[in-house]
Amino acid sequence: MAERSFAKEVEKLRLGNGQAFKGEGILAVTKALLQSGVSYVGGYQGAPISHLMDVLADAQDIMAELGVHFEASASEAAAAAMLAASVNYPLRGAVAWKSVVGTNVASDALANVASGGVTGGALVIVGEDYGEGSSIMQERTHAFAMKSQIWLLDPRPNLTSIVDLVERGFELSEASNTPVMLELRIRACHVYGRFLAKNNLRPAFGLAEAMRHPVRDPDRIVLPPANFLHEHEKIDRRWPAAVEFVKRYRLNEFLGGSHGEVGIIVQGGLYNTLIRALERLGLADSFGETELPLYVLNVTYPLIDDEIVAFCTGKRAVLLVEEGQPEFIEQAINSLLRRADIATRVVGKDVLPRAGEYTGQTVKDGLTRFLATHAASHLQQSRPRAVDAAQANVHAPESSAAAQDKIVALKDIVPARPAGFCTGCPERPIFTAMKLVEQDIGPYHVSCDIGCHLFSILPPFNIGNTTMGYGLGMAGASAFQAAGARPAVSVMGDGGFWHNGLTSGVGNAVFNNNNSVLVLVDNGYSAATGGQDILSSRADNARRSTRHPMATAMRGLGVKWIRTVRSYDVAELRRQLSTAITSKTQGPKVIIAESECMLNKQRRVAPLLRKAIGAGERVVKQRFGVDADTCTGDHSCIRLSGCPTLTIKDNPDPLREDPVAHVLDDCVGCGHCGETAHAAVLCPSFYRADIVFNPTRRDRLVRRISDAMIGFLQRRADARRARFAF
Repeated sequence: MAERSFAKEVEKLRLGNGQAFKGEGILAVTKALLQSGVSYVGGYQGAPISHLMDVLADAQDIMAELGVHFEASASEAAAAAMLAASVNYPLRGAVAWKSVVGTNVASDALANVASGGVTGGALVIVGEDYGEGSSIMQERTHAFAMKSQIWLLDPRPNLTSIVDLVERGFELSEASNTPVMLELRIRACHVYGRFLAKNNLRPAFGLAEAMRHPVRDPDRIVLPPANFLHEHEKIDRRWPAAVEFVKRYRLNEFLGGSHGEVGIIVQGGLYNTLIRALERLGLADSFGETELPLYVLNVTYPLIDDEIVAFCTGKRAVLLVEEGQPEFIEQAINSLLRRADIATRVVGKDVLPRAGEYTGQTVKDGLTRFLATHAASHLQQSRPRAVDAAQANVHAPESSAAAQDKIVALKDIVPARPAGFCTGCPERPIFTAMKLVEQDIGPYHVSCDIGCHLFSILPPFNIGNTTMGYGLGMAGASAFQAAGARPAVSVMGDGGFWHNGLTSGVGNAVFNNNNSVLVLVDNGYSAATGGQDILSSRADNARRSTRHPMATAMRGLGVKWIRTVRSYDVAELRRQLSTAITSKTQGPKVIIAESECMLNKQRRVAPLLRKAIGAGERVVKQRFGVDADTCTGDHSCIRLSGCPTLTIKDNPDPLREDPVAHVLDDCVGCGHCGETAHAAVLCPSFYRADIVFNPTRRDRLVRRISDAMIGFLQRRADARRARFAF
């Protein structure tokens, strides 16, 4: 089951001409696809477009009514390969994935479709995951767009602009026979707004028609001699066609004042941030009205030479707000202006950071420095908002340093909170077992993978030496093959296994007879991307084929040593991992640690339990706790667990100073803390309590008998202690 359902929201996709569509950016994108007459949609989930894939999945009935095929692709490469349908046929298709990591996976197919070109409109929706909230390496989609000469759209983050650019993106692709990328930052994906809807369109040319009348055009296939001509076609025909289209339909926007000694060029996706910075300086209102001339690049590649020259002519300087590095746009504009013999100064990374996310404060500081040097009169006329009035010297370059000092001071008070596993996560006991094995036999190399399990690299586990990509955990350990040496251990999730790991990791290890150990996390979903079903999910899925065991797939490849263990059984995991590492058997050894993702389990089970309790049914919930009288205060359980519900509290014994372990009320009853204490032979202070809702007569009778027995034993113990009291 996905992280959340959009079953109610997708009904808005039925809105027609002139009706107001209100909602989130990802819903607007889906509506724009349907309004554009798209024939097929595919993609692979991953922030910040995970919810777009969930919306598409929930909207399949609506898409089916229009004859639109949707596919949750096995990987980004599989999604990109779908664009082959647009190569020879006037079929509009769209695919989506997560930023540069997804583009890297899809690069083979993308390079082919960009070289040969397309007949139907082909749109690639990329979640541009750049900035401090990202979990990946900091790179830009812009580089790939330039490398393969795929046109790159970067719409202003409002629903009208996003919808317009999706629709124009298909037209641009068809006009230039080139695939088009549309990048959406996380704020654009989740921005709320409204736009006037249009009717959804059935594809003018359907998939069935293309299948009935197949077309073959060798000139579209990347094979000699055609591939030698593709390069010339890109420059001689496709590029000019794209430039002409962008100019004719004014995809880039000239906003703000029409005259001035300075101006600002901004990527479309950063427009809202820029306006916020101008507003805080009193140079714009909250609706974006400003006297400063703005040139908004909703198309960041290709750049339109005529528009840039016209905007810069007569200006002393322009500020270029371009997030990330290298400064591709800044270099291109500088080169263009020098060739045109225009002396306008282009100011970019010399007043704005070379790297990192451009927050409102960052842009405000850079804008202040730019204006102070090139248009001081604007600063003298500006009226900073009240929110900035507390800053006595708003234009002083020390303001950012002072803010940074406050952040540093805050770090001395608030302890660091590294990202970690959720409460009850079935992956936590896996790494507890790995730490215990490390204590038993010594350190070993651990090759990690992309997914929730990557949190094991951080405290309290501190496990993992490398990570090389999604589904590449086992492949990352393939070089560690030395006779007589302790084998490397790799970790992989079930999502990564089906994405890439089965062939690149397991198949590679079998083929090369590698002596390596794989810990395969089977939590039932592609959990890190939002809980989507995968081939090995146990869930019944009306639209997908599930319940395909990973063990069966690996045996089919030739893996002979496979053990399956319940994730929460720390002792058994510890035993099997030790056996695998010390085994003399040559070849890959796989331990499948299986238990359902706790987040998905709670999403599935909690509503059912609440409903049952409300209906008066008998329900038993398990809770775990720590006997404060028994706890020694050693806290080994915490160091080996890291569960956020396992903490400390004051010792109730006045003769003991060390705080004792304590289980918070948000415990989900997974039992990991007790299993860890047992496996590590720690103190026997953990207990399990069964909480009974709507108890039966038998439950009440058992409770009375239990209370009576405990009371009798307690009174006898008290009497015995009284005889020895002074």
